[in-house]
Amino acid sequence: MTVQEVRLCGLLLQQHFGNVVEKVGTHLIRSGVLTLRALAYETKLPLDLVKKSLCVLVQHGMCTFGAGRRGPAGPVEYRINCESIIHMLRYPRYIYTAKSLYGDTGELIVEEILQRGQMTMSSTVRTVADRLTNNMPEGQSMDYSEVVSAFSRLVETHFLQRCPPLASAGSSSSTLDTPLPASTQPTEPESHPDCYKLPYINLTGQGKRRRSSEGGEADQRAAKKARTDNSECGDDGIYWQVNFQRFHLHFRDQAIISAVSCKLDQSSSEIVRTMLRMSEVTTLAHAAFTQALSSNEIFRALQSSYNIARPNLDQYLSLLVDDPMEFVGKTGDSGGGMYVVNLHRALANLARATLESVVQERFGSRSARIFRLLLRKRHLEQKQVEDFAMIPAKEAKDMLYTLLSENLVQLQEIPKTPDYAPSRTFYLYTVNQLPTARLLLQHCYKTVCNLIERRLYETKENKRLLEKSQRIEAILASLQATEAEAAQLTEVEEMITVPERQQLESLRHHINKLDSSENQVDESIFLLESYIKSTQASR
Repeated sequence: MTVQEVRLCGLLLQQHFGNVVEKVGTHLIRSGVLTLRALAYETKLPLDLVKKSLCVLVQHGMCTFGAGRRGPAGPVEYRINCESIIHMLRYPRYIYTAKSLYGDTGELIVEEILQRGQMTMSSTVRTVADRLTNNMPEGQSMDYSEVVSAFSRLVETHFLQRCPPLASAGSSSSTLDTPLPASTQPTEPESHPDCYKLPYINLTGQGKRRRSSEGGEADQRAAKKARTDNSECGDDGIYWQVNFQRFHLHFRDQAIISAVSCKLDQSSSEIVRTMLRMSEVTTLAHAAFTQALSSNEIFRALQSSYNIARPNLDQYLSLLVDDPMEFVGKTGDSGGGMYVVNLHRALANLARATLESVVQERFGSRSARIFRLLLRKRHLEQKQVEDFAMIPAKEAKDMLYTLLSENLVQLQEIPKTPDYAPSRTFYLYTVNQLPTARLLLQHCYKTVCNLIERRLYETKENKRLLEKSQRIEAILASLQATEAEAAQLTEVEEMITVPERQQLESLRHHINKLDSSENQVDESIFLLESYIKSTQASR
């Protein structure tokens, strides 16, 4: 783990779970593997708080446990999963994707499961139906069967999966500091045969509307009732979690489709979209290519709204195969031609475009021209760079040294003689895409950390104003629920002065800009991470 990754994990844990969980999680990241007693001793926190923090991390899949170095008879050891923590950065994107694919119901299902880490199907259906009913006009309610249908579609497309079960039946009654056998450590979800098998639940009815007079007591009653209802519905002990890997595959496919659309046209992107959709469940996560598909299969799977005739399809496929980006490859001639999407090559091109964009924004178009030239030609002397890029010698030299000082360009020495004399040595400039992508990824982590810290600072500086605004909004909501007069509503609204209202609008504008910047940087992080993982898997 690098310094920036540890810093980012700490900020995300603090933002979502508070300072205590952040302290426990950060210490586990730095220490690697620790027992409960050792963790409590080193963090100087009460044992009870450490237990609760570990429960939160385990509940959200950010911490794993198992037998330690002393074997099954020794104390349980805990290990943090940094990748799962960094996934919190992408929570808004997961929720938005579920909304765009499955509507408001899918959005709320994913949101509830992300918020709680893991939930049973019956509990999720009830909670989502109640939330949707509260947002409906009076007299209308959401039927449980509609939420069950949306949940089923999410499972069928592998966006949700069962949590891997613990092998030991007695582990649920064990405390966190009692020794557990090695078999109680959770396995990978995909290795479980019933990972995507929906249980039969006996659940009928409609969502219940929550009255404005009900408060925390209603939440407590609902929580107690849910625990007893799970066993009645038939899915007691079957918990579901969000399949982050499946969402990442969807993001990758969307990035490839968008790139094809920008490079060629909309019809080409729809053909690639169809190919990716046909193989989205059958292709392995880190595969370099999708499953081979014949031209006949692609034509049958194309939607009629695309208006692509069979001769045009063959022409588009030939165009995609011949394109220098190499997003689509041809593997055979049977069935009108067998075609695959070259996933690794596509990710490499997307990462390359990201690198070029960063160089252009930071150092200008001429530096980006030199950078692209080195990526294409691999190795060039300074004189060759000046000639090919058509840039004056002095400017080219300054730009090369600037890129070299930022580690975006490397200098390779090739001596003619063993003494490495400068007069008898070739000095070649080159760009190594993988190390450069890793370097830029760390810069992205640092940028996200700065954005999160700035947002926390802005919120802290305006804490009183935000609390006042929230109190007034709560009063207005309660008055509107009781159908109060317009004069009363106006009087409450005027409790916030004009300068305070302007300050609030400015603060919300700044926070929205920070959130938007954070999402944009996360898109670059995702592309770079995907490219690095794909390169490692293909070696």
